[in-house]
This record gives sequence, structure tokens and C-alpha cells, in this order.
Amino acid sequence: MQLRRRNIRLKRPCYIGPQWYFLTACAQDRLPRFLDGCLVSETLGLLREESQANCFAIQAYCFMPDHLHFLANGTHLAADFLRLTKIFKQRSAFAFKQKASLRLWQHRSYDHILRQGERWEAVAYYIWMNPVRRNLCRRPEEWPFSGSDTVDWRRLLIPPDDLWKPPWT
Repeated sequence: MQLRRRNIRLKRPCYIGPQWYFLTACAQDRLPRFLDGCLVSETLGLLREESQANCFAIQAYCFMPDHLHFLANGTHLAADFLRLTKIFKQRSAFAFKQKASLRLWQHRSYDHILRQGERWEAVAYYIWMNPVRRNLCRRPEEWPFSGSDTVDWRRLLIPPDDLWKPPWT
């Protein structure tokens, strides 16, 4: 008997438009795939392509050994975060499978739409500090797989007054 998965998503209209979206996507079986700089570079390139094609700006990202965090904001009324996530994961998984004959991503991702009062800077800081919290480096700017496509992120590495944590932790 196949177990039916519970839908953990909000209604589709919640994911459309110019808002802030946080995503965590885990590698299949939480294997440390993203220690490979070539894989990170290729996957980041696909994330950038799909973000631009789907009207999103990448404010912050961090590839951890076994997962990816990124924060994006919709730049157009038609920006569709579920479509961005789906196409990005499909394209990057296909490219990885062609090379390694293995699955890249777990089926589900964890997303969060920032609410009024949640500052994107606090979420970005959480993302960039992830390798420090995991003792992979002493300072976030030492981690080679973090960044932003919109801001000089190293200048934003001041702890915010309101430290942020994902709601599912």
C-alpha cells in the first residue's frame, strides 16, 4: 500500500506576486553533494537562470554540504515561486542525473513566505550564518558557497536585532 503524502503547501495564489520567499531544498538522503564546487556552480547557474526567467531576484543563498537555502523576492505580479522551485529542481536534478546517474533532491522542499514584520535582512543573515552554526567555517565570508545576486552581502553581516529562525525548526 502506498502512503499518501500530506500536502504541506499553502494555496497556489499565495505563491504568486512580489513577495519574499525562503526555500530549503535537501539533497537526496541528505548526502553531502554540495561540497563539489563544480556541482554548486552549475546548480547556482540554473537557479539564477530560472529566477530571472520567472521574475525573481536572489537576495541570499547558501549551499550547505547536504542542502540549499535561498531567499528570493518576486519582481513582478506574475512571479510564481512554486513554478520557479519546480523548474529549478527539475533542471538541476536532470543535469545531475545525466552525469552521476543519481537523484539530486529529496521530493519535498521547505518554503516560507515572509510575513509582515519579518525583515528579509534577518532571513538573509540566518542563511549566510548557516555554515558558521554548523562549524564549517569561523566567519560566513569564509564559506565559498554563499552569496547574493542583489547586494554586497558581506556588508550586511551585522547581527540583526531580531534573529530569525525558520518556523519549522
